[in-house]
Amino acid sequence: MPSAQTMKLRSQNYQGNVHKQGKVPKSLIKKEENLPVGPILLGVFLFVVVGSALFQILNVASSGQEI
Repeated sequence: MPSAQTMKLRSQNYQGNVHKQGKVPKSLIKKEENLPVGPILLGVFLFVVVGSALFQILNVASSGQEI
């Protein structure tokens, strides 16, 4: 367990920060710039979706069937 002096210091720091809640400068707030999907994976996904749609359109057009 931490010593009494450490606990007292941590408690004082906490008490000092309690009343500053919401007043954090913008420079201290971490920005998340991580994309959930990488650009390569997104490109492959779009290639597959658009390619399969074009392939289906060409198949329907060449066979003479209605959609």
